[in-house]
Amino acid sequence: MSLEKLIKKCINNDAQAQSQLYKLYASKLFSLCLKYSKNYAEAEDNLHDAFITIFSKIEQYNYKGSFEGWLKRIAINTALQRYREDVGVYAIVNESDIEEVSVEINDNDVSIEYLLKIIQDLPDRYRLIFNLYVLDGYSHVEISELVQISIGTSKSNLARARMILKEKIESYNATVNSQRLKK
Repeated sequence: MSLEKLIKKCINNDAQAQSQLYKLYASKLFSLCLKYSKNYAEAEDNLHDAFITIFSKIEQYNYKGSFEGWLKRIAINTALQRYREDVGVYAIVNESDIEEVSVEINDNDVSIEYLLKIIQDLPDRYRLIFNLYVLDGYSHVEISELVQISIGTSKSNLARARMILKEKIESYNATVNSQRLKK
């Protein structure tokens, strides 16, 4: 069945079509939800809520642009909504106080599994901004609107996330190098 036909059946609340759409996109959207969630259980909740929104608003998809992109936007917005409900007050930071931190990772530095783990272990607000900016390509202006924070706070949170990641990678490499020298 074509995607257009599947969408039309979902608009008509066809349970089989909805199930098929879920099976087609659940794993991709779950990975995205996991990136923006505190843990696995919250990611499952976000995925569930995202599909509720998808099925209730699917008639708003206008067949312009990528359908998968439309789904991803809903999943991200669902996770961000939960984040906004849970978040406390942020300090507003002057952009001039923010030092740009770069994290350069060579293939030999860390495994992808370790890198994903340390990103997931970042404090919620830092992980959220890091993922939006670095992994999904949002600008600080877009992030400030999505998360409802200032641009300076977005930049500050990104800088702090990068600093934490840099320190963890350097510590990891020091440990690995120390173990190599002992052999």
